[in-house]
Amino acid sequence: MRPVKSILVSQPKPKDENSPYFKLADKYDLKVDFRKFIQVDPVSIKEFRKQKIDILNHSAIIFTSRNAVDHLFNICEEMKIEIPADMKYFCISEQTANYLQKYIVIRKRKIFTGHRTAGDLIEILKKHKNEKYLFPCSDIRKNDIPDFLSGNGYQYSEAIIYRTVASDLSDLENVYYDILAFFSPSGINSLYANFPDFKQNDTRIAAFGPTTARAVRDAGLVLDIEAPLPNAPSMTGAIELYIKKANNIK
Repeated sequence: MRPVKSILVSQPKPKDENSPYFKLADKYDLKVDFRKFIQVDPVSIKEFRKQKIDILNHSAIIFTSRNAVDHLFNICEEMKIEIPADMKYFCISEQTANYLQKYIVIRKRKIFTGHRTAGDLIEILKKHKNEKYLFPCSDIRKNDIPDFLSGNGYQYSEAIIYRTVASDLSDLENVYYDILAFFSPSGINSLYANFPDFKQNDTRIAAFGPTTARAVRDAGLVLDIEAPLPNAPSMTGAIELYIKKANNIK
């Protein structure tokens, strides 16, 4: 195993000074850089109207990300749509639910919150079959929730309100890192959109989550670091275990 001296994390730089990435860099004297591999672009009002979706013809909205919250409320503002006070909100996590307060007074609204995963949220949706759901999402999204809704006869509309596209990484063409850390299949797509002839060579690949790991392998890459692990539930934890082996640290 070749020693690890540098890591590129395919996410924005953390604002929290106590981020585990900074602690990892200090602890093992590593160069850790951050770069968004994907960016989120809103669909235009014209594109949204082509979907023929009446937002107010729904009694509940399913939010699986803060991006979805931002872009839906932005569309409502542009179209001068006021979401009624009795609208129900089903959020994938408490973090997403709390983010709603950027746009509404959450203590006056009916908000249902999952713990973290789509599976958690689906268990809540099972208790509310009579709603007419709006599912705002990206053009690239997981199938769990739409498959559940359509497979169980729920009334719902899927609205594509933003697109996930590859960031311009051309300035990294001749920059090399010992580890590239990915968090979504879109990150892998962005890598090849920017560098079609990418060769892994001695670069180690880290992936968070089963769908990202599958995308790494489907691209013909060797997956060296997979998270979460039973003994390392975070990406930084999994990377640290690898570094201890690669850098021969006991």
